[in-house]
Amino acid sequence: MRPHLNLRARHAATALGALCSAISLAALPGTARSDSTPAGHAAIAADIAPGKSRLNVLAGRQASVRGRVLSGAAGRPALLQRRSGTGWATIDRATTRAGGAFGFAFRPRQSGSARLRVGVDAARREIGRLNVYRHAAVSWYGPGLYGNKLSCGGRLTPGTLGVAHKTLPCGARVTLRRGDRVVRVRVVDRGPYVGGREFDLTSATRAKLHFGGVGSLLVAS
Repeated sequence: MRPHLNLRARHAATALGALCSAISLAALPGTARSDSTPAGHAAIAADIAPGKSRLNVLAGRQASVRGRVLSGAAGRPALLQRRSGTGWATIDRATTRAGGAFGFAFRPRQSGSARLRVGVDAARREIGRLNVYRHAAVSWYGPGLYGNKLSCGGRLTPGTLGVAHKTLPCGARVTLRRGDRVVRVRVVDRGPYVGGREFDLTSATRAKLHFGGVGSLLVAS
């Protein structure tokens, strides 16, 4: 009986050795199964590469966001979100194409400014700020008024950056654009009190925009 027992033991040892080899190979880099290839990995934030986008538009005009997922996976759901209060709101959806490329195109109807991010799988990556502009009549003030109290606190100085507005909350941020020059400032005062004008720029804000005096600027608020 011993020869038979020895033979069985040898067979068992051979099978155990093969099993251990298979387990070892599966743990080695480069020997993973096909469902562990990059195309099967869940995306991480670093995998989302922003591309050429159009994020500064007039209300009603087309904005766009493009990019790719570096793992190159096609067929993955992607979403575009904008910051809204303390959370994020989804404004468009897409599916990655060959090579992991994705694209969103949308027409924001209302003026405003908000941070954007792209999501693929559970990954999220911020890609910049969307500024949706409208035309607004503006003027400026400063000389002769330096030292006066501002309605939102503090005093007006030659270096004060900000705008005056009749109803926007104190501290609200406003993005102003003139040509290629863009500034983002807070509401610091009340006014203007001349009919037909919506914003009064402080002298320092006017200087940053190289604005002449009275006229129209692009505003996102």
